[in-house]
Parts: sequence; structure tokens; C-alpha cells
Amino acid sequence: MSAAGRPAWTDVRAVLEARGFRPARRFGQNFLLDENMVRAIVRDAALGPEDRVLEVGPGCGFLTLHLARAARSVVAVEIDPRLLEVARELCADCANVRWVLADVLASKHALEPRVAAELPRVEPWKLVANLPYSVSAPLLAVLAGLAHPPATMTVLVQKEVAERIAARPGTPDWGPLSIRLQLDYTARLVRAVPAALFWPRPEVESTVVELVRQPAALAPEEKAELQALVTRLFQRRRQALGRVLSEDVGRAAALQAIERAGLQPGDRAEDLGLDALTQLSAAVHALRPPPTTG
Repeated sequence: MSAAGRPAWTDVRAVLEARGFRPARRFGQNFLLDENMVRAIVRDAALGPEDRVLEVGPGCGFLTLHLARAARSVVAVEIDPRLLEVARELCADCANVRWVLADVLASKHALEPRVAAELPRVEPWKLVANLPYSVSAPLLAVLAGLAHPPATMTVLVQKEVAERIAARPGTPDWGPLSIRLQLDYTARLVRAVPAALFWPRPEVESTVVELVRQPAALAPEEKAELQALVTRLFQRRRQALGRVLSEDVGRAAALQAIERAGLQPGDRAEDLGLDALTQLSAAVHALRPPPTTG
């Protein structure tokens, strides 16, 4: 492969067609064809020669090729064996790429073990990927919750997912995904990516979003309790806190917790920021009876 870039898309597509490949909607197989945009995403990730990168869904290897040139190493996880073969051929000169044929998630809440085994245990690492819609939200949440999570995540996702990631309190997109990720990361919308730059062309626009890890503000058990509370509250996001919490812990305890958190019974979950939700979670925890021991 020359330093100039990849082969012409017509050549790559001919290889795909010769192997009987057709894009699968269930895998979210929409390939970003624009080389300038691919290079921009790599610049957005601010990779250095010592960086270790996880890429999920390399497809034909267009982004992988540039990641391999910019970083120390790349773990590329692809679910489709036909695409993995094409990507390996495209990146044949990239000795620093480790290919993994797997579904990146074993479940909605866990990485596939073969993928987890490839991630650094001590050294910082980054996620850079064009994520399929079906895996984007659960994968980001799982990675954020790892014992050794990515230092940054620079991902191309559907516009509505990006807006949920970077949402602010009081907006329709503010919810469990925003809260889960913003507990540990600052989120920023970086650039819009038009649908016309993909093949096949998706029905929606896409956006590059950047997540930068911040020092942990909560212990793991506190974070788990907050996430559980957020899930319950946002199932009825427009209802008053007093009503929702009363059904969970009883009216007296609910009103006491709300008061301790400096909130009002009529407040709604969708209007609460991270600090308020954290205080409310701590107040609810403090009012729960201690577990009994046998």
C-alpha cells in the first residue's frame, strides 16, 4: 500500500462484489468513503506514536489504514468474516494491527472475552471507530464502565446518538446514556458527516463525537446505585420526583431524600443535572435500611 492512500473505491467494491458481499442492515454496514473525512477523524482523535487504539467495525479497513499509520498499535474488531478478509488485504503492510473476528459485545452489559483480552491492562488506550447504530450506545456504556476504560473515545455515530451522548439537562435528549457517559467523560460534538459520504447511503446524518475521560467522582458502588436510580426515574422522566420515588421507597422516605438533596417534590428527572442526581442518589441510599446479616 502506498503512502498516498487506499485503492480507488471502484476497485474495492469490485472485490466485494466478486466475493458476493452485500451490506447487511443488521450489522450497520455503511462505509465512509471520503478520504478527507477519514483523515479528519484521525486528526480529531489526536493520536500519537505511542497510542494504543481499539477500532470496532473496521469494515473494509479504510479508517484502520490511517489509524495504523498514526498509532503504535490497533486492535480491529470485525463481525463479518468477508469484510475482515478485505480489510486485512488492504492493510497488509500494517504489522501493528491485531485483527479480531468477533461480535464486540457478549451481552448488552459485557465485552466479548476475546476482545477484552486484547485491551491494555495498564497503559492508556483510545477508542476510534465508525460505530454501527445497533452497538454504539451499549458499547460506549460498557467501555466507560471497564476497570481500565479508554482515555478518549472518538466515534462516528448517527446524529441522534451523538446528541444523546452530549445532551444537557432539561433537553429532550438528556437521559440515561448522557448521564452514564458524562459521569466519567466530557462530551463534545466535533463535526457533522453527511449521509452522501457513505456507501450504501444511510437515511440519517452522522456526527463525530469526542469523549475525554475525567477523574472519577464516584466509587463504583455509588455509580451503580446512581445508574439504577436514573433508570427508574427516566422511565417516567416527566413525572414529579415525589410521585416516582414514593412508589420506590415510600412517601415519607421519598420526601426526606428529596429535601436532603435540596430538591422539590415537584421537580422532574429530566431537568436534573449530574450534581443533583448524585445528591439524590446519596440521600436515597442513606435512608435505606442496612442489609440484614444471617
